[in-house]
Amino acid sequence: MTRPGLDGAREALVALSAALATRDRGAVAAAVRRAAGEADPLAVEEVLLQAHLFVGFPDALNALALWREASGRPAPVPLDEPCEAWEDRGERVCARVYGANYPKLRANVAAVHPEMDRWMVEGGYGRVLGRPGLDLATRELCVLALLAAWDAPRQLHSHLRGALNAGAAPEEVDAAVEVACGFVDEEAGTRVRELWSEVRERVAR
Repeated sequence: MTRPGLDGAREALVALSAALATRDRGAVAAAVRRAAGEADPLAVEEVLLQAHLFVGFPDALNALALWREASGRPAPVPLDEPCEAWEDRGERVCARVYGANYPKLRANVAAVHPEMDRWMVEGGYGRVLGRPGLDLATRELCVLALLAAWDAPRQLHSHLRGALNAGAAPEEVDAAVEVACGFVDEEAGTRVRELWSEVRERVAR
């Protein structure tokens, strides 16, 4: 049943993203089949592509292979865009997701390693999350669901806020959180819900 706040297609994308974090082939295959029946194929492709930023190339490639089999769709023509565009687009998209915290994010990541800062902006946000084919709010809902199931609270905190900054309504985040909690145990689900409650309360002030 579709949760209030997300239509069936969007919920299928969020569930697919959360399933990828489980690394359970059966869960991923079931989520792929659901997405094949309910979501726009281009959107599914984008969710699977962006997942490599979090779960790595092996799991993303395996999921894409399952998608090819379930959907019967051939691989698309590659997106023909110059890599020189990624830096500017990445800065714009990352700044939108992080809002007022963007300068602090850049400084913190650069302090860990400057290459990670550059790769995050150019690669993560410019090359991947800023691509056409899926709106940023849906991308962020999918990212937060993956991070919730992955048990990455620090990054989840950022992307809960990021989904709101990207234009998702609190009710849509509510629904995405509940989808993700369906892929984790009760204790982990409680932690995710508590974190979202804290974020939502702060944003509402």
